[in-house]
Amino acid sequence: MPEKKQNLLPMNASPPTTNTPSRWRAQLDLRYQRDLNRTTVKHTHNGPLRILKSLYPEGDGICHNVLVHPPSGLVGGDAIDVQVDVGVGAHALVTTPGATRFYRSEAGLASQQVAARVASGARLEWLPLEAIAYDGCDALNDARFELAEGAEMMAWDITALGLPNANLPFKTGQFQQHMAINGHWLERGLIRANDDRLLNGPLGLDGMRCMGTLVFGSGLPLEPARVSDALAVCRATLEAHPLRVSAGATSPNRHVVVVRVLSPLVEDNIALLRAVWANWRKALWALPNNVPRMWNM
Repeated sequence: MPEKKQNLLPMNASPPTTNTPSRWRAQLDLRYQRDLNRTTVKHTHNGPLRILKSLYPEGDGICHNVLVHPPSGLVGGDAIDVQVDVGVGAHALVTTPGATRFYRSEAGLASQQVAARVASGARLEWLPLEAIAYDGCDALNDARFELAEGAEMMAWDITALGLPNANLPFKTGQFQQHMAINGHWLERGLIRANDDRLLNGPLGLDGMRCMGTLVFGSGLPLEPARVSDALAVCRATLEAHPLRVSAGATSPNRHVVVVRVLSPLVEDNIALLRAVWANWRKALWALPNNVPRMWNM
């Protein structure tokens, strides 16, 4: 059962500023398994974190789930903890209905931590919508993936600093980003709102306020031809997009291909990463571009 708390925040709520001692603690455990030709999920939760009904727009083999956090945002002391286990041969796609909002708070760290394990022959697509760092936040967004031999994944991390269109810039606070694939790739970042060299320097974000990273990962070393295909498809997609001058693709080792995008606003960033994701699905997994239904709402 969810913890008791009053005054849930609607999606369009103003950022809370109180430092009340009452905090959300939310945990969700997702366990996917392959039953004959169907991927199913069993889940347990504690606190205000759920998944909606499993959907199968691509047939029984791929289970689509939407992760829902009714409070809609986090302040200091709040914590989201998601555990994902994708069993042998299963295929899971997980997304969210909206952004994760890290609001201004003076009550300590707000954190979202994801730990995913993908078994041999399994696939995971981890595709949450963006995280928004509001002015004055103290936030940690941490995603870690463990891939068995024969497992593969696609995952992205999209971060927006402030709300430029609403004239709500990211002027104070800090945002920590951690993303890792066990033994193959590790990225850690700390963005402080007063770090002008990082935020505005030509070797930093150069005034951009949205960062996107899309990763294709494999538990086994990728064949050189697959790495070349992944990079070629990605670079062709980037070249055709207006953000091509602030985007790039690389393969740091034979287990990982990475795409990075900087943009002034989040909408173009997401659109470009969706295009790369769709083209990777076709080129690397021979799957069509079946966009999750929630993205079209």
